[in-house]
Amino acid sequence: MTAAETIPPHERGSTRIEDRVIAKIASQAAREALRGAPGTESRHAAVVRRGATARIRVGVELGFPSDIRAQCTVVRGAVAERVLELAGLTAEEVAVEVERLHALDVERPRKGRVR
Repeated sequence: MTAAETIPPHERGSTRIEDRVIAKIASQAAREALRGAPGTESRHAAVVRRGATARIRVGVELGFPSDIRAQCTVVRGAVAERVLELAGLTAEEVAVEVERLHALDVERPRKGRVR
């Protein structure tokens, strides 16, 4: 019989995942959520933990014109899901900060006379 088998599970202790690791998980989840959308990038994330919950702030750059609200919603969901899955923390809030907008190459109507 090993030592782990003789000590009851509730007395063995627990693993604490550092906030910087949770921030990296959140940043990667945001990057993956934005993958494929032109002109997008996840820049950084910050975490404030309270017990088994966390408040997360993720900074992103987005292409414009685009549906910014929809992209932020996708990022929020992906970050909350991944942090719960990998770190066991419930994200009580995921704030997405749009730090920069990149103009996408789109056809613009020409100014001048129409023939």
